[in-house]
Amino acid sequence: MVIVRPSTDADLPAITAIYAWNVLNGLGTFEEDPPAQDEMARRRAAFLERGLPYLVAEQDGVVLGYAYAGPFRLRAAYRYTVEDSVYVSPDAVGKGVGKALLGALIAQCEALGLRQMCAVIGDSGNTASIGLHAALGFEQRGVFPDMGHKFGRWVDLVWMQRPLNGGGQRQPDAPGLALRGV
Repeated sequence: MVIVRPSTDADLPAITAIYAWNVLNGLGTFEEDPPAQDEMARRRAAFLERGLPYLVAEQDGVVLGYAYAGPFRLRAAYRYTVEDSVYVSPDAVGKGVGKALLGALIAQCEALGLRQMCAVIGDSGNTASIGLHAALGFEQRGVFPDMGHKFGRWVDLVWMQRPLNGGGQRQPDAPGLALRGV
């Protein structure tokens, strides 16, 4: 049985390995060089400091994937909007791990009073990620062609969006994210 839980420092080796595999083999991220574990720890800490969820899925003590919500942009007007990221081990693809992670991430972001979640998916041919998001209520909002160049080819971005807590149907009832930036 897959368990989704908050990540811990002890999960960082598995998180780093899963992300490295995705960097080197997939178009879900446009990063080309896998970051070291200390950089992954720094990134995770930055999300946790904002009070945002950073989750792992595990089975029998083995981390199979992870997901987190990050600020969409750093302008104050975006304080109710997050962008999701979901990465799954190659051994766990197609086994419901991504769906369990994204479902839990959505629930936790709704509990924070957030109002919108977006997904920026690398490659319109990434039917697994597009299908996962669609199954959990995301709608495609656009495709930006030729936004990145990876593995010797141009890659587009698929933008998807899901309202949280009714989205823009009413005024927010929570303070939103504390954002720094200009």
